[in-house]
Amino acid sequence: MNDRLLDIAIRYGFLILLFGMVVYFSIAAPGFFGPLSAAFVLQSVAITGILALGVTCTLVVGGFDLSIGAVATSALMLSAYSMVILEHPTLVAVFLCLAMGALVGLINGLLIVKFRVPDLLATLGMMFLLIGLQRIPTQGNSIATGMTLTDGTVAEGTFSAAFLWLGRHRFDLVIDRLLPMPVVIFIGIAVLIWLFLGFTRHGRLMYAIGSNERAAALVGTPVNRYKIAAYMISGVTASIGGILLAARLGRGDIASGNNLLLDSVAAALIGFAVLGAARPNAFGTAIGALFVGILLQGMTMMNAPYYTQDFVKGAVLVAALVFTFYLSSRRSGAGH
Repeated sequence: MNDRLLDIAIRYGFLILLFGMVVYFSIAAPGFFGPLSAAFVLQSVAITGILALGVTCTLVVGGFDLSIGAVATSALMLSAYSMVILEHPTLVAVFLCLAMGALVGLINGLLIVKFRVPDLLATLGMMFLLIGLQRIPTQGNSIATGMTLTDGTVAEGTFSAAFLWLGRHRFDLVIDRLLPMPVVIFIGIAVLIWLFLGFTRHGRLMYAIGSNERAAALVGTPVNRYKIAAYMISGVTASIGGILLAARLGRGDIASGNNLLLDSVAAALIGFAVLGAARPNAFGTAIGALFVGILLQGMTMMNAPYYTQDFVKGAVLVAALVFTFYLSSRRSGAGH
């Protein structure tokens, strides 16, 4: 009986907690439960969720990408620089950002597999490099139409309507203009990565590399290629997040991506606890992002001080990880 209860706690405990939290906030915070509030929660987690899905791919191959927040803010600044200063059309700006994300992922992957730099150090170094690099062209200033450039000229380019549509368009669903475009993109990427990791040969090989790299190499798996691919996926998803953030803000705000790294990592790691997976997975990551969003929205609507939010996020993350790994070890111990 105890083993059965333990299994239920491991598999469904986190989802029960999520459901309980929704019920609590619905009662305690008037207006929390409703389509508009749900759309707001989804919009608030869409960008961090997209970044978290990229991190999940690197976790699957036994790595970790700390550069995602810097890649996202670099994409935000690059898209603004491309459209406002260089006056490029939407397609060029988007292509430049995606190419930049893929290139950063490729460099991260090569540093890790070819030069044997530990993943945390390689991606941390890349993070600092990108943070510095994105500030050089504008001397640390944000980018907006009408700003005076370093040579004394005025930036006359603007964000095109097509680009802003990516971040601001809302689809009609039940009520008019309910579902934001970034949420649709987040759900699309989540489904794609879930299908890729869970139902393709490539995904299974990536999990095999993460659980035992040496054994995977011995059976002929191109380990280095898959690791580099994982970091490139992470770079591209991070740049998509940056594009959506720029499209929502309508300016190149240098400080707008400050929390992206921590929130994305929290969502990816909380995902370990969903359905007792005890491993990185796209469904868990999406639920983890949703959990963080619901928690912060509920606290905001209950007028909790903003400075308590990071503490609560950290507490939830630690609790989720302890819950996952302690109970999982108990279960495996009981099985022996």
